[in-house]
Amino acid sequence: MILRRFSIGLIIRLIGAFITLSLTAFLFQSSEHYLGPVVLLALAILQFVELYNYVNTINKKVIRFLESVQYSDFSSNFSTDNKLGKSFKKLNQAFNDVLEIFRKTRVEKEQNLIMISTILQNIQTGILSFDASGEVGLLNSMTKKLLLTPQIRNMDDIRRSQPEVFKRLVELKPGKSDLIIVNSDIKLALSSTILRLGNKDWKIVSLHNIYSELQQNELYAWQNLTKVLRHEIMNSITPIATLVSSMNDILEEDLTKQPMSYDMPLEAHEDLKLGLKTIENRSRGLVNFINAYRDYTNIPAPKFSTISAQQLIRYVAKLYKEELQKGGISLQLNLPEIDVKLWADEEQIQLILINLIKNAKESLHNTENPSLSITIITTQNFYYINVEDNGEGIVPEALERIFIPFFTTKKEGSGIGLALSRQIMQLHNGKLNASSTPGVNTTFTLQFPKER
Repeated sequence: MILRRFSIGLIIRLIGAFITLSLTAFLFQSSEHYLGPVVLLALAILQFVELYNYVNTINKKVIRFLESVQYSDFSSNFSTDNKLGKSFKKLNQAFNDVLEIFRKTRVEKEQNLIMISTILQNIQTGILSFDASGEVGLLNSMTKKLLLTPQIRNMDDIRRSQPEVFKRLVELKPGKSDLIIVNSDIKLALSSTILRLGNKDWKIVSLHNIYSELQQNELYAWQNLTKVLRHEIMNSITPIATLVSSMNDILEEDLTKQPMSYDMPLEAHEDLKLGLKTIENRSRGLVNFINAYRDYTNIPAPKFSTISAQQLIRYVAKLYKEELQKGGISLQLNLPEIDVKLWADEEQIQLILINLIKNAKESLHNTENPSLSITIITTQNFYYINVEDNGEGIVPEALERIFIPFFTTKKEGSGIGLALSRQIMQLHNGKLNASSTPGVNTTFTLQFPKER
């Protein structure tokens, strides 16, 4: 609408100027008097001057408006020349409306930045962004506190004060996480991502001090372990103490002293013999429990090498083939044609698979048409090995605790196998998880990272 009015005004002025020039030329040719042509010529000149001012005013307004946008000067006001016509009034109003939108947008942006900055400065997680040249962009006060560096202008400041942290920050890959100890009170969990702004890539790293969480988890783990140890030890010591007391009573009440020997009734003799046998069994059980604890706390470091996942699974399946057939358990291997290479300790992973197959076999005792399957799944970042059975399953309450050392749902067993298996997977930078639907199926999943 504004452009059309401007165009109409421009056309009218051009037509007026053309008519005036035409009359001037006609009068110069047909009239002997020069006053009329001179007056018309002067009028034509005034018309061209007015036309110039008309167009130039528009140009100045547009330039002024664009400069206001360019330099973010939204305080300008376009309302001083409404007398030039309705179209100029509309144009001024349009410019003012656009600038008002810019003003509101800038205010909202500044408010959002203030809010984000306030949040960043008050959260208990450090936030740091930097580019390939070491220029620091985003930075909050918690980052300085966690890195024990009061002034961070660029990454060189971190390199001077915390060289190991600097190295880990630079080497940390997007989407990955890391853990680093700064001092006895600061243990940082690092995670990063990449954000591209314009032509520059910024690495954004979050730094979270997990010292208190580690302490809490460690305390919780020790409490659980202490409960289990107390339970197992008391289960062994209590009957031993009771039996010793009972055997002492037998000796005092049923043992008859003779000049050169002692006489004991046959029943008392059998009671003593049974008591000693029970003490022997309970003592042996306690020794086995302590050996299991020693095995759990002394896992050797993995001896990594490149191994074939398919060959490993076929080997373990062959070990249990006869036992599974005797139990009427069908075994299915779902292995991809392309060989999957794992960076792992072959013997330790064998130990995990053997333990999982053994547990699955025991859970299938009372199952009709028992079956067991081992499946390899590959994704962009991970390899997965699933060991699944259609046994009785694990109830949700037990599923949360099966990886706790010495916790077991079986009458016989140390409760160390799954805890040991998970610890081995953690040493491989992997995971061991379980899912189960009671009465339907149970799946244990080994997760291996593709990158070393």
